[in-house]
Amino acid sequence: MEIRVETGGRTFPVSVTMRTPGHDFELAAGFLYTEGVIRGRKAIERISYCTAGREPQNQNIVTVHLRPNVPFDPLRLSRHVYTTSSCGICGKASLEQVRATCPPPLTGKPQLPEGFFLALPEVMQRQQTIFARTGGLHAAALFDTAGNLVVLREDVGRHNAMDKLVGTLLLDDRLPASESVVLMSGRASFELVQKALMAGIPILAAVSAPSSLAIDLAREFGMTLVGFLRDGRFNIYAGE
Repeated sequence: MEIRVETGGRTFPVSVTMRTPGHDFELAAGFLYTEGVIRGRKAIERISYCTAGREPQNQNIVTVHLRPNVPFDPLRLSRHVYTTSSCGICGKASLEQVRATCPPPLTGKPQLPEGFFLALPEVMQRQQTIFARTGGLHAAALFDTAGNLVVLREDVGRHNAMDKLVGTLLLDDRLPASESVVLMSGRASFELVQKALMAGIPILAAVSAPSSLAIDLAREFGMTLVGFLRDGRFNIYAGE
């Protein structure tokens, strides 16, 4: 799917990602928000599919139309035009760019017991309906501090699943998500920590390993980072 931005009568290609169809508008909005291209829901006038091309491609191009006078600098985009479904050309060009884009370090995080985390994977797995049929999709699941599932999004790419989740919150005016926990079905990468930080999510957990750069970023911004959350155990890498 290609993501485009329309502003001032001009259209700019922003990214191409291999994605699982579904929640395409949320994916586009979430990507632009987590990359710092837009600052909030009010920046978006509308989102539409391109219907000018061949029929099979009509829903593979999504244009985000910005409101008048919303600043847009295409040169600031870090992923340029191409992103893969898994790790992409991996996000920000440098840690300095992330520091300039992310909100201030998190404060006032919820205090949660061990049992809270141990219960999350089973809840997420029960709701992964497409994964249950295919065995091939990642999920991003948002929980409140009582352990209730709030939003779950699936996609072939971890980054896309997170962007769909954040885009859903953005379009529903539910950001920042400061009283929540996000669980990822795969590894905790630097980009996923950055996206969670942009959404104001204070705790990120993953069923697999974090990268060293993800740990560094979580520690710098005060995020709690949990890895290997499975089989009745987990590790805490930041924000214990």
